[in-house]
Amino acid sequence: MADEPNVPGFEVPVGLFEDMEDVKAQLAALTALVNTLREGGAGGGGPDEASADDEAEAGGEGDQEGEWQFPPFILLLGSPQYDDELRALVEWVEGVLVPGYLAEPSADARWCHLWFEHPVAVARLHACWLAWQELTDPATCGYTGPSVWHRDHLDPCLLQLRGSSGPFAGCTKGEHQIGHRMPGTVPSAWRQIED
Repeated sequence: MADEPNVPGFEVPVGLFEDMEDVKAQLAALTALVNTLREGGAGGGGPDEASADDEAEAGGEGDQEGEWQFPPFILLLGSPQYDDELRALVEWVEGVLVPGYLAEPSADARWCHLWFEHPVAVARLHACWLAWQELTDPATCGYTGPSVWHRDHLDPCLLQLRGSSGPFAGCTKGEHQIGHRMPGTVPSAWRQIED
């Protein structure tokens, strides 16, 4: 008699195979949904695409697919959307951030009253605002969200914006400069040397 490998003795529950088939069907439905979303929502009805019944069983909300989207990053938006997003950002910065968190500007803590003309400031403040929207809602983040927002988002954002090398470095009280960090000429290593 040959040596048999040590195989643990256990019985597979009867319902396990049925459960596995359900998991496989749900996975196939979710994979098809992800593929559809990657293609921009244009469904071709291919062989790997799940039916609407499979999506419903997998917990997919077919009629809500196009309604919910990730918040846009402001610098990637075109003109009308950018203007709307900037308007909302200005309301938050001027209504919440400035009165609640910004003291009088100083040499160590700069601030520009025309912050919305500095693209770096707009990008950082927009990211901070998106995080604030998510982390101040107890339904989505619990009660520790505001603490996480202060530690992980607000404090680093203000340190970068108000620091001596931040976007407001050239702005002093009463004077506003946008292009103060742009180089005037291209460094010689980047220029072509003409013979």
